[in-house]
Amino acid sequence: MAESWLVNGKLRIMSSPIGPTDLTRRPPRSMRLAKKNGEYNYNSPTDQHLVRFLGFDPEALLQELAAGKGDGEILQWVLTNAKTPRTPWEIQTWSAYFDNRGPDSDAETLTGFAEYVGQYSKTREDIKTWFDALDLDDFASFGGKA
Repeated sequence: MAESWLVNGKLRIMSSPIGPTDLTRRPPRSMRLAKKNGEYNYNSPTDQHLVRFLGFDPEALLQELAAGKGDGEILQWVLTNAKTPRTPWEIQTWSAYFDNRGPDSDAETLTGFAEYVGQYSKTREDIKTWFDALDLDDFASFGGKA
């Protein structure tokens, strides 16, 4: 089955599907794979930001994932079931914000972020965002030297 994704608010289809990921060597590329083959905290605080932004039922999404649907089918389900349909510029702005979102400035959150990063590296000063921290976690969890 061909893979699909949103680019600037338009659904794009890849003509040749991506082969299966060897989960013993690298992290999964989607929540669907992670739920089946590794540790994934479904409906995590990060997930909940997306749920609030689009307004869909995370338990209903979990049923779709459990049915083994592909990424394109899941994307279509999310777009169809979003109670708050978003324009391409809203999606792009929201995505850019989350790509660059760091920990909130309260002491508890900053300490938690530092402790999380510290599990993998005590010297990395380039880890500033939550996605940086998640990438570091994935890299170190699959054998990379952090």
